Amino acid sequence: MKEWRRQLSTACLAVALAFSCVMPTATPSFAQSAGQRRLPVVRDAEIESLVRDYASPILKAAGLSPSRVEIVLVNDLNFNAFVAGRRIFINTGTLLDSETPNETIGVIAHEVGHLAGGHQERLRDQIARAQTIAVVAGLIGAGVAAAGAASGSGAVAGLGSGLMTSGSGIAQRGLFSYQRTEETTADRSALTYLQKTNQSPKGLLDSFEGLMRKNMLAGISRDTYLSSHPAPQDRIGFLQTAAHESPFFDKKDSPDLQLRHDFARAKIAAYNGGAAQVRRSFGRQLHSLPALYGDAIATHLAGSPKAALDKIDALIVKQPNNPWFHEFRGEILMTAGRANEAEAAFSKAAKLDPSKSGLIQASIGQAIVTGGRPEKMKDAVAQIQRGLEADPGNSSAYRFLAMAYGKLGQIGDAELATAEGYWEAGNFKDAKVFAARAQQKFRPNSPQWRRAQDILVTKVKRP
Repeated sequence: MKEWRRQLSTACLAVALAFSCVMPTATPSFAQSAGQRRLPVVRDAEIESLVRDYASPILKAAGLSPSRVEIVLVNDLNFNAFVAGRRIFINTGTLLDSETPNETIGVIAHEVGHLAGGHQERLRDQIARAQTIAVVAGLIGAGVAAAGAASGSGAVAGLGSGLMTSGSGIAQRGLFSYQRTEETTADRSALTYLQKTNQSPKGLLDSFEGLMRKNMLAGISRDTYLSSHPAPQDRIGFLQTAAHESPFFDKKDSPDLQLRHDFARAKIAAYNGGAAQVRRSFGRQLHSLPALYGDAIATHLAGSPKAALDKIDALIVKQPNNPWFHEFRGEILMTAGRANEAEAAFSKAAKLDPSKSGLIQASIGQAIVTGGRPEKMKDAVAQIQRGLEADPGNSSAYRFLAMAYGKLGQIGDAELATAEGYWEAGNFKDAKVFAARAQQKFRPNSPQWRRAQDILVTKVKRP
């Protein structure tokens, strides 16, 4: 089942690894010391499938394997995206604010430019260089200040203080200047990828023009030397010229892709602001299928399962082969305590889902576990394991797997599933506790014993 409130530890997301795509910040706001904040990650099969379809041709054009790059959805309504490691993070606000698929695709192309260009690795070097400059300048300043104090010269001492202050400023400006260059390079790469995939660069241009308008309306004025990105008007000037040179500039997104995009936007609106946000997002299109989908979700979230079920059933009549309608029907039925019917809805969704999402597959097993029929627990285990094979990062699925094993009396397997769930959720301490308990119940060197051993011996780096 989808998770709109799941938390991802930021321990692995150090400032040195983080790029912000379009917002005027040097690093994402969540990049703090470990344990202080957690990143709200969305797990949703429908939106993940859509974004993967957006990204796959771009990644291939950049010479990157789509299977080796993870795209993470962040439940934040700000228009933003960034890369860290082999992950591309995209705020849900980026999709909500993008009126066309092409706008989101343009943002993804820009981020792939960072990834393919190895900008993170070079950023590490630049940060190390900036730190060195700051340290050296600080030491020089401290030396001058000490000399001034020894000689009784307040002017010399003041000069030393100025050197210490300006040293970090010089380093910061140098780092930001480097990042501005990389942002421009990523823009150029994005245009190349869009050209290779026969897609319009207009969406990328529209995104930056929209951001500039927002900045102007908000009265934002920034020192370009203290910005980690080129000023929006500078980027737009380049993009306006380069984008119009593309033979695909006027190419429109297909109606089917636009509809999928709007379904995703409706879902994001409903989960973040209920029916009011759906109305704000769709305005005069409140009778469109996406707006009605958002209304059904908002009705469900407002605690009216019967009304929500009526609304989603009406949509299924109009699009009987839409897997996401059936998936959401399963969500409503689970909340209403009708787990057996939810199992059937999730099974229907899984059959219709072209992306073969592990989330939906695991949802079938979770519904079986919730239904509580002992004779079906082996089937629950098989369904959840199948889902985890496709999506091993689905930490909540391990909890239901542990419950299924518990009902079967397989305590060691239940404890091992619990350990693996904790591990995927970033709770390494409890993962090791349950792995140790599980290991005692298995024959040494058996497959389960080795899986527990992997957790026990793996060292976790703390930032």
